[in-house]
Amino acid sequence: MAISATQSILIIAVCAICTLIERALPFLIFRGKEVPEIVRYLGRVLPMAIMATLVMYCLKGITFSSIAGFAPPLIASALTAFLHIWKRNTMLSIFGGTVCYMVLVQIVFI
Repeated sequence: MAISATQSILIIAVCAICTLIERALPFLIFRGKEVPEIVRYLGRVLPMAIMATLVMYCLKGITFSSIAGFAPPLIASALTAFLHIWKRNTMLSIFGGTVCYMVLVQIVFI
């Protein structure tokens, strides 16, 4: 089902407005007030919980029936972790792991 250009523009506009509201809402709610301890706690804990969930999601399809089923994701995950520990640069870690995985899947383990 194809959508028109007008529908595409409306979808993008709604997404942009929702993102703007979502980003501005905490500043509006806590303006001039003390941030509750539960919000600070969630700010400390949620980023790592989200990353752990994403790692589990990415590795859920691993099969050990052949080396091509488990080697690329595990090697790419190890490289991503190494790059992040070494350089502490999220973009470098994600980009390096993605490139490694794609090379392994499309060239090495055909």
